[in-house]
Amino acid sequence: MALHLNPARFIAFHPLRFPPLRLPLSQILRPPPSRRLGFRLRGLCSRGGSATDRRVMEAPFTVKERIDLTKKEEKIFQRLLDVIRHFKLETQLRVAGGWVRDKKFGTAEEDAYRRDLTINSLFYNINTSTVEDTTGRGVQDLKNGYIVTPLPPKATFLDDPLRVLRAIRFGARFGFALDEELKKAACDDEVKAAIAGKISRERIGHEIDLMMSDKQPVKAISYIVDLQLFYVVFTLPANPKPAVIEGIDRICVSYLDAAWNLLQCVGHSIFSDEHRRLYLYAALFLPFRSMVYMDRKSKMVPVTSFIFRDSLKLKASDAEMVMNLHVASERFVYLIPLLESNEDSEFVDAELADEFLDIPLTSKRRVLAGLLLRQIKDFWRVSLLASTLLYCRVDHNDDPSSRQLESERRKMFSKVQSIVTELGLDQVWEVKPLLDGKAIMNFLQLKTGGPLVREWQQKLLKWQLAHPEGTAEECQDWMKQFQSKRAKLDCCT
Repeated sequence: MALHLNPARFIAFHPLRFPPLRLPLSQILRPPPSRRLGFRLRGLCSRGGSATDRRVMEAPFTVKERIDLTKKEEKIFQRLLDVIRHFKLETQLRVAGGWVRDKKFGTAEEDAYRRDLTINSLFYNINTSTVEDTTGRGVQDLKNGYIVTPLPPKATFLDDPLRVLRAIRFGARFGFALDEELKKAACDDEVKAAIAGKISRERIGHEIDLMMSDKQPVKAISYIVDLQLFYVVFTLPANPKPAVIEGIDRICVSYLDAAWNLLQCVGHSIFSDEHRRLYLYAALFLPFRSMVYMDRKSKMVPVTSFIFRDSLKLKASDAEMVMNLHVASERFVYLIPLLESNEDSEFVDAELADEFLDIPLTSKRRVLAGLLLRQIKDFWRVSLLASTLLYCRVDHNDDPSSRQLESERRKMFSKVQSIVTELGLDQVWEVKPLLDGKAIMNFLQLKTGGPLVREWQQKLLKWQLAHPEGTAEECQDWMKQFQSKRAKLDCCT
């Protein structure tokens, strides 16, 4: 059926101050005309009460008075009703929301009680164009902002353990409170064992991806930590090095919270949805960035890769990009002082590592920044933003999302972004080399390529970054001078 009766079609959010937090939820409830359903979102804060939580909880929303069907839905429903009338049937047509693991025959009431949550147990009756609440709780829980299961929560979760994550996701998305009995059941060892043993990692990964792409990722992951589900959801390999420190789950949430708050300050217009999603993943797993483990082939593999590929079964490309963001972020940490001061440093010498390459001091920062941007490409702003989380370090006991730190990080991001733009490096990864591999081989009088050609390609890339207005002829002249200097040095030795 085309219509999905989920809670998003029953509530309308008032516009928020932050664009990404606006929830364009457009549909909903048709109670008796004389009765208006309205409520304000109750204040809920995760541990620590971050600025993000306070800003979000200020936003009220109301339950709408009717479901506004789309034209396609109206057309489908009318055809169904025409069939019923034509054959003079007494069939009641209903559309349901929520998730039922096992599709079984039964009454509407039996079906409703098999749903994951009461707010997902409502039916839209096509015959009467009304909403039916057969559990007697769905509408009230929707009005009160309450996440609760139709049946005892432990039995509901053991029937399909993924419902624990769905309850968390809906609670975070709408800012609803989780029922106390539901939270107790989610923490139950038997339920946690069922999540780890009965649910495929693909389904778990899909739920986590929905949370991270949703409107309240910090709230969702905070719920997972508070309910002691972090290591059930994000399974880790055996014997990682260095060892996992105690409380790393809350450190992960702290980084995610800081990253989310910073994103609100900087704004979303310069980032795509994919940029935002992978940025948040990179922030969440920053505490694991230096950890590795030995796989079955005795190869040392980053723990972050294990989380993506084995724990969540997400795309390998996501794992690669998040690890690249970690590396690029740490490189930005060393590069930021150079970009801000334009002074030489040991980092510059170590990175260029070529005593023959004559690069003016004023051009060194353009070369190093350009090399980094060519590696990370259009994710460079993402890695720069993530690097501010590392550059402005805080103690684990401090609040990493404090307003002071947010302001410092925002200013640093804006300043370095402007410097990169002034250096003319935006889109630098699209700049083609002045001399290709064939031209280099001709110059060196080589018949085949190899390490020497790759070495020269890197040298010429540095030269081109240092001389953005240089021509191919000037580049060849520099190669001749370089060869001449090397020949003289070889003669002296």
